[in-house]
Order: sequence, then C-alpha cells, then structure tokens
Amino acid sequence: MSGEGREPQAIRKLAAGKLVIASHNPGKVREIAELLAGHGLEVVSAAALDLPEPEETGTTFVANAELKARAAADLSGLPALADDSGLCVAALDGEPGIFSARWAGETKDFGEAMRRIEGNLARIDDAPRDAHFVCALALAWPDGHVEWFEGRVDGTLVWPPRGEKGFGYDPMFLPDGGSETFGEMDQAKKHAISHRADAFRQLVAAVF
Repeated sequence: MSGEGREPQAIRKLAAGKLVIASHNPGKVREIAELLAGHGLEVVSAAALDLPEPEETGTTFVANAELKARAAADLSGLPALADDSGLCVAALDGEPGIFSARWAGETKDFGEAMRRIEGNLARIDDAPRDAHFVCALALAWPDGHVEWFEGRVDGTLVWPPRGEKGFGYDPMFLPDGGSETFGEMDQAKKHAISHRADAFRQLVAAVF
C-alpha cells in the first residue's frame, strides 16, 4: 500500500542488528548513519548490497520513501530505511519538491540544479526567496510492515551558493534564524536543526 493517504499503523520497535539504508547517495547514507549512531544498528547501504534503485512513482515524499524502503526490505530480507527529501521553493509553486534529485540529472550535478532554481527565480519580478526542506522517512520490514515520519525546516535561498559541506542544495539554503547555509554549517549543528533531524527525532522516539 502507498504512503499516500495511509493511516499510520501501530508503532513497531526496531531491534538491534543490520539495517539497510535504501539509498545510493553516499552523502545521504553517511548523514543517516551518523543520525542513527548509538542505537546498536549495523548500517549497510543499498549500493553496498548492489540493490537496484526503484523508479520513484509516488506523488508525495512519504509515498516515494515507502516505495524505496519496501523494495529494499523485500530484496534484502532485512529491515530497510528510506529517505525521500527535497527542496520546495515557494515562488516556484513548491518545485523542485519530489523532483529535487531529478533536477540534478543523471550525473547528480547539484551545482546545475541550483543554477536552474536561481534562473527560474530571476525570471519572476520580486520573487520571494522563501523555501523549505522536507524529509520523509519510511522504515519497512520484510513482512510488509511500514512506519513513516516527516520532518521540515524553513529558510531562504541565497545566491551565490556558500560552503562545501553537506550535499545537494545545502549551499544555497539558509535556515531561518541562522547566519550560515547548510553548506557552511558544521554537520553536528546541521544535524540538530535540519529537516532530516526533525524526522529522525520522531523515528528515534517511536521505534527505539
């Protein structure tokens, strides 16, 4: 069943042991592993297991996260955690949204994706630069049980991009109340306030 419109099921606890991170993005896998440190999990990526990347056909972040988590759990026989996240720009009607990774193309060129966003904003008179990141997490077991959580952080977009830390759109995102972009920020500080951190706080409180 898709995550779209699904009623949350009763929370299932996650036992210590192997957990598949259903991603081929090394930056994302590294960040998730850091957020899960200390919970007795042996994290392995979908790439390390040579699992294919399923086509993301969902229309929401939650639906795509659930699709990826279910696929990895089915193929590996292990619990799997998937993240679907993206940048939503108010003046662009929420784009790139669930297509954030696709805007970077097959080569994952987020420099080009950021230039595309800036170019689109430049064509709008007095465009507001408000944006937010969303992170949906889906935790799936091989028997089909799924839990999901969604986090968000609000901010504004800067140009030119600043900083070489983080990944994706981080260098152009300035969180509300901050003076550093996610690309400039110490990663421990980012982990405390990011959309992914918000979703992980919910996950950790629920399943451990």
